[in-house]
Amino acid sequence: MILKGGEIARYLARPDPSRPALLIYGQDAMRVALKRAEAVKALVGENADEEMRLNRMAGGGLKKDPAALLDAVKEVGFFPGQRVVLVEDTPDTSADAIAVALKEWNAGDAVIVVTAGALSKSSALRKVFEPHKDAVTAPIYDDPPGEEEVARWLSDAGLREVPPAAMREMMVLARALDPGDLRQTVEKIGLYKHGDPTPLTVEEIALMAPATIEADLDELIHTVAERREADFGTLMRRIEGQGTSPVSLCIAALRHFRALQLAAADPAGPGAALSRMRPPVFGPRRDRMARQAQTWGVALLEDAVRSLLDTDLLLRSSSRAPQMPLIERALIRLAMAPRGRR
Repeated sequence: MILKGGEIARYLARPDPSRPALLIYGQDAMRVALKRAEAVKALVGENADEEMRLNRMAGGGLKKDPAALLDAVKEVGFFPGQRVVLVEDTPDTSADAIAVALKEWNAGDAVIVVTAGALSKSSALRKVFEPHKDAVTAPIYDDPPGEEEVARWLSDAGLREVPPAAMREMMVLARALDPGDLRQTVEKIGLYKHGDPTPLTVEEIALMAPATIEADLDELIHTVAERREADFGTLMRRIEGQGTSPVSLCIAALRHFRALQLAAADPAGPGAALSRMRPPVFGPRRDRMARQAQTWGVALLEDAVRSLLDTDLLLRSSSRAPQMPLIERALIRLAMAPRGRR
């Protein structure tokens, strides 16, 4: 079974112990480690190490000692309860040993949890797991956690009263922080609110959130380019509170929209154009910007760049107009711009 989309987070939060094996792989080692920890904890609980129900082994060693995995899977534990054999940082050269263990697996044996880095379609590990009728494959992408997953983390941290405004703020953080930093922030908020039954507030989240000026600035520009005006105000207040200058904000927006303009005008397509830029834009960020360029089109992007250039000149002029409201007005106009001619 190959998990897709929202199935991945839901399954890894509550994996099926009747299935023999689970492959978790992805380019971001931190994201893979978080998902692996979540799945293993759900399978064997908190005290698995002390009760010797969790056996860890390095995937790279299975080529030299392929029988080690099968022995660990078949081993009878001293303590009752579900057992897991965790095979970490697994290369394709270990695929044969894992295939043998899967073939010999019976109900009551330890569940095999395998983690790996980025795997191509031709990967030997994927060829072992994906066709198997009972094994589960969970590819971990670089997308930010979804609202359902963040809500579960908040609940696990004891935060069950989360109003819509606070959840929107958490989703802003989810797009700005790495998953590991976001998980730590949720735990810190949970400790801060321990024993406090009142609903979580936006102010409390801001108090506990790490300083992420660059990430917040980048997310604000994406918010404008994606016309998510509902999220604009919260991010703008945070950027303003972090002391970002209006000129720096305008330069960042101008750089982003110029890149979108060039990408939209390229005959090879936005994705190819972004990959050729210096420095190149790649991965999920390239895909995100390519979608933005396609949505806006060349003509509207030319208007956006012209508007930002005018704002930049005004900010650098001798005008006495308040600078932050000037750039805020320019950005909110872009965020609310109607979809029009291409």
